[in-house]
Amino acid sequence: MKFVDEVVVRCSSGDGAPGVVHFRREKFVPRGGPDGGNGGKGGSVIVVGDSQRRTLVEYSFKRNFRAENGKSGAGSHKTGADGKDLYIYLPLGTEIYDDETGEFLLDVSEAKEYHFMQGGRGGMGNAFFKSPTRQTPDFAQPGEKGESRSLRLSLKLIADVGLVGFPNAGKSTLLSVVTRAKPKIANYEFTTLVPNLGAVTDYDFLIADIPGLIEGAHEGKGLGIQFLKHIERVKVLLFLLDPTRLSEEGNQTLVQQYEKLMHELQQFNPLLTTKPKAIAISKCDLEENVDDNEVGEAIASLSSTVRGDGTEIFRMSSVSHEGLKEVMFHLSKLVTTACPE
Repeated sequence: MKFVDEVVVRCSSGDGAPGVVHFRREKFVPRGGPDGGNGGKGGSVIVVGDSQRRTLVEYSFKRNFRAENGKSGAGSHKTGADGKDLYIYLPLGTEIYDDETGEFLLDVSEAKEYHFMQGGRGGMGNAFFKSPTRQTPDFAQPGEKGESRSLRLSLKLIADVGLVGFPNAGKSTLLSVVTRAKPKIANYEFTTLVPNLGAVTDYDFLIADIPGLIEGAHEGKGLGIQFLKHIERVKVLLFLLDPTRLSEEGNQTLVQQYEKLMHELQQFNPLLTTKPKAIAISKCDLEENVDDNEVGEAIASLSSTVRGDGTEIFRMSSVSHEGLKEVMFHLSKLVTTACPE
């Protein structure tokens, strides 16, 4: 299924129907009075948070949605039927904004119904306006118009753990090993073009693979802020650092990799750097291709850098599964601590 995380739609609640002007006319009832019924209420727009949905793709094909209008009343004090409500099913993590003003309207963060836009009230029939001094009102009330808005739907994935790293750091491989997700994996940069989400069932948390960052991502470079927003909702960050870059000319040390990733998060949203985090030195099965002493020194230098904030560092291989259980167990503890039940 195509991943779509931003779309603009037009949404309208139903109009209320007008009341009816009607007078009772029956044989042997020479002075029948007003008996016009009320109009029905317009249908409301109800947003439903759906935990089974992962994308806004269906709203990229159909852009206009309208609840049903109310039905007119009738004589004999008959009230018209209410219009049917319109249900809009959205994945959890969807934020709704007024596209014209930019006003924030709703955060669909729970699997429940949100009464979002009310339908117009139905008008009163002429029977409602009968009084001792006005016995034959020849007028009725018009129905109330429903609401209509242009809405911007913006999806931010809700996950417990977000994977952060430069392109080709091993994020997709890790996700494919610890969950049933099937992200695209290849030995070149920007293999992952959309966020992927999977459940780590053994440790009961959700993990999101965010497309690789590059320097300047917060300014829109590479895949930029298009996917940085998906990190905002995660509870814990796992930084994947690539030791094989140490032996490549012009590439960064582990400290430089970590600091540049932290800089991009800081520039995009400073609150991201305050989240609980862990660091995994990935691809340790490939470390025979680099000097082991160099890797050890790089990790020691990184430990000194993060010692103050208590961030744990692990050596890990998604291919050989070395250190994988330790990383998952530590993440589950961080998730529980960050968001206790």
